[in-house]
Amino acid sequence: MRTQFIMDDLGKKIAVILPVKDYEKMLEELDELECIKAYDKAKSRKQEFVPADQVFKAIEHKRKNV
Repeated sequence: MRTQFIMDDLGKKIAVILPVKDYEKMLEELDELECIKAYDKAKSRKQEFVPADQVFKAIEHKRKNV
């Protein structure tokens, strides 16, 4: 990855410039990492499964009462 830095008057790096292609790849990888973390968090919790027909009935009941 070819990067360029923007520095302040004291020579401290304050920003970075990188190719758009590299930036977009970084965003995709960050998104994938967020998905992995969310999956791991969900798997670590105790899960209770509800039959689909029961869920659909609850949704329909809620729609009728709104």
